[in-house]
Amino acid sequence: MKPAIVETMRTFPFLIAVSIMLIVQAQKGIVWWLRSGHLDFRRFVRTGGMPSAHSASVSALTTAVAFSDGVRSPLFSVTLYFSLVVMYDATGLRRAAGHQASILNRLMETQYTTDRQVLEHRLWELLGHTPFEVVIGAVVGVAYALVWYHV
Repeated sequence: MKPAIVETMRTFPFLIAVSIMLIVQAQKGIVWWLRSGHLDFRRFVRTGGMPSAHSASVSALTTAVAFSDGVRSPLFSVTLYFSLVVMYDATGLRRAAGHQASILNRLMETQYTTDRQVLEHRLWELLGHTPFEVVIGAVVGVAYALVWYHV
């Protein structure tokens, strides 16, 4: 009998979700590199930006489960609910945390204008997504899963 992790990794929904997450994150890093002229490896793993990799991943997962198990299966219902929570979180909680980081960074800049050590530790502000970035991520994820199942 094969280990459960090996069986899980062989399933198409898992592979589809992980591969689109990697593709979208790589695209964000490459776009940053092309626009800025310098390679920043943190851009390959950081949150935020266009499109939402989390939305693409969970949308692809839900679409793949729809194809593999059907839209009436309990697994589809669970993945759809999970996808909606992830996308809501990206536009709500994580976006609000990004706004708070922006405010804190501005406060640090005004209060500690001479303390270089404090100013070097700026908070990452791009934590969440705009609703448009989430929708585009979801469309990318669904399209990617559709291509997997129809090619």
